[in-house]
Amino acid sequence: MEKKIPKPTKNEIACNGPIPGDVSLYEKEFEASQKLSTPGYYKSLNSAEIADGQRSGIFPNASFTGSFTEENQVFAYRSEDIYEDTAYIINREPGEIYIVGGESPPMKGKLPAGPYIAKADAATGKQIWRTYLDNGNISGRWIANANLNIHENGYIIFAWANQLVKVDPDTGRVLKQNSIPTGDTPIIDANFKHVTFAPDGTVILKDQTRPTGCTYQGTMAVVKGKMEGLKQTNSHLVAADPDTLEILDHISLPEPATAPHIVTMFEGKIAIYMGVDSGALRCFWDGKKKKLTLDPSWVIKPLKEGQSACDAPSILGDWIILQTNGIGSDTVASSVVAVSQKDPSKMKVIFPFGDLKKGHWSFAPPKATADPDNNLIYSADMGMKKVACISIDPKSGEMEVKYTVDDITNTFQPLIGPKDKRVLILSNIKQDIKIEPVKIALFTAKYKEQVTWRDANTGKIIAESDFFEPLTINSLIVPGFGGRFYFPTANGFIILQVVPKRK
Repeated sequence: MEKKIPKPTKNEIACNGPIPGDVSLYEKEFEASQKLSTPGYYKSLNSAEIADGQRSGIFPNASFTGSFTEENQVFAYRSEDIYEDTAYIINREPGEIYIVGGESPPMKGKLPAGPYIAKADAATGKQIWRTYLDNGNISGRWIANANLNIHENGYIIFAWANQLVKVDPDTGRVLKQNSIPTGDTPIIDANFKHVTFAPDGTVILKDQTRPTGCTYQGTMAVVKGKMEGLKQTNSHLVAADPDTLEILDHISLPEPATAPHIVTMFEGKIAIYMGVDSGALRCFWDGKKKKLTLDPSWVIKPLKEGQSACDAPSILGDWIILQTNGIGSDTVASSVVAVSQKDPSKMKVIFPFGDLKKGHWSFAPPKATADPDNNLIYSADMGMKKVACISIDPKSGEMEVKYTVDDITNTFQPLIGPKDKRVLILSNIKQDIKIEPVKIALFTAKYKEQVTWRDANTGKIIAESDFFEPLTINSLIVPGFGGRFYFPTANGFIILQVVPKRK
């Protein structure tokens, strides 16, 4: 495929070449990463789709190489090879990155081949190897977003549709494959996007389900199908062996769980928390008995009438943090909910953006980011065009809005750096047609998008990139070694670095 190269921006012209980052930071960042507690995951700066099993979105050892007080300059460099529909980028060792793409196809028409996994040079984006795992035109499968993670055993464990593979990160060779049970959902409507690793190393998977009768492709098929009044079947939870990919146990869930789950420890047990259409559930994994069980004592129903599904949970001390309106609402604003892990009757709710105006739309697909070190929560609502920082009392769960900023984003809110100097990474959308409703812009992609680096404590912008083509839907801006950042797009990715502006 011919690479579609947009006109270079000022950030790209100023860069004029690959971005090695600050090489003096590599060893320090890698060694610090070895001290992190990331059971189940390979120890690196960013070896999981979104940081760790809890999908915390916090990268404490990633560096911000700009200034907190003076003017900064952003440099940008496009990947030298094309990677259609780049979604997630992770790393293992300094100098290498892994990419998953080809899984954000158009809703109708011919599909690009994929998903695929690729390994590339971290400074140039030059491909080292690429392994195609499917072609929906041939298989007839529903192709939608899929996560990318490196297991503590050093291998990539990857799932899509109802397929599970183990991939050698050095060669791209598929070492093992297995099919995943889908319960009552037809295989054609299942996508096991949600892959996590439990603290004992077990692979825990859950599927998104496409509404019955929907024939759209891509993850947005779930939103589009629901908007058209079609119903989803219930999701399925699966445990698999990370070495052999043997299915160890699987259970049907009582309702759809469109958003990813998280895995943590609770009172000596491996706990799996997940958002569902009506609220949230908890399951347990017993590695000795090889048994998954639904916990009937922890079932949360925090949604107001008119709100939609909860996003993936976050953890802040004893509290599970939930973001509502994961698939949108035309009538009620999004809320952030804090629920006690020990006592589900203890629940606090805040509407960080106030009420939803008539004729407007609330859409908050990314999970809220929780920062336990600072007792702060970050919430984004694309439809309401705002991002909020919320303080929480770790004892009572009471929440209060600390600040809000005007920012249109449909992706996560990662945090980098030490707890006393956190930087908040946000994308920011500028619509081509200002009067076009955000809901329409989401599907037409008639907008441009930039990266902003903010003081996480105040929301103040300390650096901002040029506006590029849109970030791939359902993807994530991630840090890399040496102060680099990666911005996934439909045709590859953009490597960025911030440095103090030379006078």
